Amino acid sequence: MTHLRLNLKTIKPALVNLIVGSLKVGQTIVLPTDTIYGLSCLANHSRAIKKVQRLKKRAPQKPLIVLVKGLAQLKKYVFVSRVQAEFLKKAWAPSARPTTVILKHRGRLPKELSGLSDGLAVRLPKSEFLLKIIKKADCPLVSTSLNLSGRESIHDLRHLLNYFPQKGRRPDLVIDAGKCRRQKPSRLIDLRDETHPIILRK
Repeated sequence: MTHLRLNLKTIKPALVNLIVGSLKVGQTIVLPTDTIYGLSCLANHSRAIKKVQRLKKRAPQKPLIVLVKGLAQLKKYVFVSRVQAEFLKKAWAPSARPTTVILKHRGRLPKELSGLSDGLAVRLPKSEFLLKIIKKADCPLVSTSLNLSGRESIHDLRHLLNYFPQKGRRPDLVIDAGKCRRQKPSRLIDLRDETHPIILRK
């Protein structure tokens, strides 16, 4: 497990290139997000997704969140109506709080992401750092809370080894930006029925 420090005020292109190169060969990476620390891999890499599930001891039928760089990329992977697009413009506005929405997927990403559902949980991150990674990789990014399934999320990476004590069962790379400023996950809304959005997490 390689541990690297990051200053979010000065994001170096060399670090972004290193992260993207690691993701493209199927590595799992701990990344600071716009909410809490996340465990990530590329959303089109089935083997890496399964590794994320194993690291978290997460049941395969439980879906994972995918981060996208914008509406155009989103439409490649989920169905988006005009009404849903208008909803997203407001929910993903710069001044809005981080919001994840569930939309009906097109079946173009590994089935492990959606579990037994026809939906895919997606978010446009409010993080310049994450957007640089997604744009450089030209692929959505899996981002699930950094914890073991059923346990509290990690906000301070000094406690990381308490969660992953076994050398062979750790993330491949850790990007440490210090303690998360925002220590709660995103709002979650099921938007598959555009006439009746359901708030699953406030």
